[in-house]
Amino acid sequence: MKQLLSREDVNPDQPENKGKTPLSWAALNGHKSVVKQLLDWGGVNPNSPDDKARTPLSWAAIGGHEAVVKYLLGRSDVSPDMPDNESTTPLSWAAIKGHDSVVHQLLDREGVNPDRPDNVGRTPLLWAAAKGHGSVVKQLLDWKDIKPDKADDEGRTPLSWAAARGQELVVKQLLRRGDVDPNGSDDEGKTPLLWAATKGHESVVKQLLDRKDVSLDKPDHEDTTPLAQAALNGHEAVVKQLSGRKRVNPDMPENTSHSKRIRLSDEATSGP
Repeated sequence: MKQLLSREDVNPDQPENKGKTPLSWAALNGHKSVVKQLLDWGGVNPNSPDDKARTPLSWAAIGGHEAVVKYLLGRSDVSPDMPDNESTTPLSWAAIKGHDSVVHQLLDREGVNPDRPDNVGRTPLLWAAAKGHGSVVKQLLDWKDIKPDKADDEGRTPLSWAAARGQELVVKQLLRRGDVDPNGSDDEGKTPLLWAATKGHESVVKQLLDRKDVSLDKPDHEDTTPLAQAALNGHEAVVKQLSGRKRVNPDMPENTSHSKRIRLSDEATSGP
């Protein structure tokens, strides 16, 4: 690096064909000493975005490189919350990947918005909840100004995604909060319980059933109930859980054409 940087015909900030500069590559691979050399040399943009508008800090956060993130965040000329083309910030990337220490570093940095959504409305907390990163969820929930029930553009909350993915620990963390609605419906009227029943997540269903404030029969906009979805998808244990509750009406009618459509499509493939 020293030999290359000493040459007058070498541009230390020259991007490759996808827009990544040497600094981005060094950050992506966790080479702190190279990152420091490049930035100490001068003429290198610490926030240089590539073709996806991802900065060196974003790449370091994606890779979980604590030392590089710490060094970059220690510089006054680094933008700590710069989003990429999908409006995903370094904090969101760290939350998506489950890098606890990087999340901690970013939350401690002034200028980072822990509730900043991406271009489909998904916040760092929603991503961490959907992925089941309990320690990241805890850090975010401990943040004083966090909005734990903030929904994405489809009306789905962190609890909704965690329930649909069977993230038992995260569901428990979220249900402990008084500011999380356990019956919150998305744009199609689906509650966390309906999602958990549809996917057959027994432990999540049990957590929700054990709460007195959960509506066990609440249908979606097509009158499909949690019990109907569990039965349609062959989740016998969930059917048994639901049918054993006095607050569940086993004879509630449903829209069968809509139920078949839910069974045949895998909604989770388009989400976190």
